[in-house]
Amino acid sequence: MSIFNKLHHICIVVHDLDRARAYFESVEIGPWIEYPSLAEYSDLSVPNPDAFMKMRYQVCNIGNAQLQRCQPPELDCPQRRFLNEKGEGVFHIGFEVPDVDAAEAKGVADGLRVKMRGRRSNGSGFTYFHTAGQAGGVTLLVRTTPAGSRT
Repeated sequence: MSIFNKLHHICIVVHDLDRARAYFESVEIGPWIEYPSLAEYSDLSVPNPDAFMKMRYQVCNIGNAQLQRCQPPELDCPQRRFLNEKGEGVFHIGFEVPDVDAAEAKGVADGLRVKMRGRRSNGSGFTYFHTAGQAGGVTLLVRTTPAGSRT
């Protein structure tokens, strides 16, 4: 069974969250809420943890999926590099899995390389795979949402 079969979200990297929020709300996509603090990730493997902690996200639940917008800090990180090199656009597509560790292991067994990962103390979290440079053209992510939460 594929680990990429239950869409959770599409994440768009933007220069200015407030400007993007105003635009999306002007076309009746909303409401947007601030994503919870990233400090809850106790096990983190990212290129620049300081940049990761300063990332700002807003989310909007639409139907059976979520739109996310990310404004990276002015620090070196994959999201900032994407924004500087390509401009605003889809940074990754996220898929919900029941067990993020098992999904990561399956992805690796299927030949994918881990780009970034983070886990909360309750076992929920995310794994980004190095897939953007492949034929698909976008980074794929698997995640397990904390129990009782949609974010």
